[in-house]
Amino acid sequence: MTSTADAVALTGPVILFDGVCNLCTASVQFVIARDKRRRFRFASLQSPVAERILGPDIETGGRLGSVVLVVGDRTYRKSSAALQTFWRLDGLWPLMAVLLIVPRPIRDWVYDWIGTRRYRFFGKRDVCWVPDEKLTELFLD
Repeated sequence: MTSTADAVALTGPVILFDGVCNLCTASVQFVIARDKRRRFRFASLQSPVAERILGPDIETGGRLGSVVLVVGDRTYRKSSAALQTFWRLDGLWPLMAVLLIVPRPIRDWVYDWIGTRRYRFFGKRDVCWVPDEKLTELFLD
């Protein structure tokens, strides 16, 4: 994988999310509300920005199955992305990162179980969510 800094000029951690998934969109809104320092940046996995960031690391068919967190040259997926995101939030949310002690296959099994049912449980949009004007600076696409 090429360096993410080469692919796109990034400032702070970047969350790549499924822009048509209601659960994913709600998760992004959750992070925005708890990121008082405005460190996180966001892009949908459907965007050209995500393709440039992940490059050949992303599989065409399965790329929307997982949230991706990019921090510098590190890329986190699935439960690791979620828990590493909690680690970087304000307030008491970093305490959730204690779940990193749970073996990744177990964490990812739970993540995948929810992920494969997310559209059924939470619904799906016809188009990617577009943030309001005051949040556009946080989005790369």
